[in-house]
Amino acid sequence: MTTRQQAVATVIVSALVIAGAHLIGATVAHADDAKPSVPPGTEPSASAPVAIDSNSPGLKIPQGGTLAPVKVLDIAEVVEDLGGEQRRQETNQTVMMALQSEVLFPEDSAVFNAQAAARIQAIANEINQSKATRIRVFGFTDDQGSYEHGKELSKQRADAVQGELAKTVTDPNVVFDVRGYSEDYPIADNGTEEGRKKNRRVEITFPRGAG
Repeated sequence: MTTRQQAVATVIVSALVIAGAHLIGATVAHADDAKPSVPPGTEPSASAPVAIDSNSPGLKIPQGGTLAPVKVLDIAEVVEDLGGEQRRQETNQTVMMALQSEVLFPEDSAVFNAQAAARIQAIANEINQSKATRIRVFGFTDDQGSYEHGKELSKQRADAVQGELAKTVTDPNVVFDVRGYSEDYPIADNGTEEGRKKNRRVEITFPRGAG
């Protein structure tokens, strides 16, 4: 294979990686992103594979040209318990734990139920192991009721979770980013009770540990 053919083959592989990136997408909001996560495959950037013509002149590297640096895609692994009460989404950079509101709070309330503290403390212990210094706590509701009420309730629930995390997280320099998003960023169909139940949630996101 000539040097020129090797270059064309390399560009084809690079184009395939880029096409794959459109399918995989950036599925997880990182620690410094402004928006929360969305389920893999449902993000706006998701699209069908791009057809590639190996004979296209656009795949040829100009004289003296170089390839762009290799980019590692951030692929998410998602694990959900049988009842859907807790969902773990993990990449090579972050861990996100989503807890349905029903396992933490009574209906339309930001006061913890009896089982909530143990669930949150378990997450706090993992945060300690990861030595995370920045933690996001985002609250969400379904689309029932007014948007403003949902905004207030989702923020109150996020505040309650942050307060419980702070009791166990040991790093005194940790920074919490706490927000309430009301019905924004649904992860399921609000047209069914099952979907609304998934949308009523609190997400806790922190950088993944090095170990």
